[in-house]
Amino acid sequence: MNVTSDMERAMQESHQMGYEEYGTAFHKRLVVEKRRQQDYEKSKSLIAEINNQIPR
Repeated sequence: MNVTSDMERAMQESHQMGYEEYGTAFHKRLVVEKRRQQDYEKSKSLIAEINNQIPR
């Protein structure tokens, strides 16, 4: 995969590691993916809450 400087910067800002470290350290990859899953679930919950508040 070709990693751009923007992708590398975003990975550093979000997870405090680069793509090389992410690709070689399995336990760190698991931590990142768990955090991403939690963020996704929180976002889904927030969207559902907002949708329930919209009058129809």
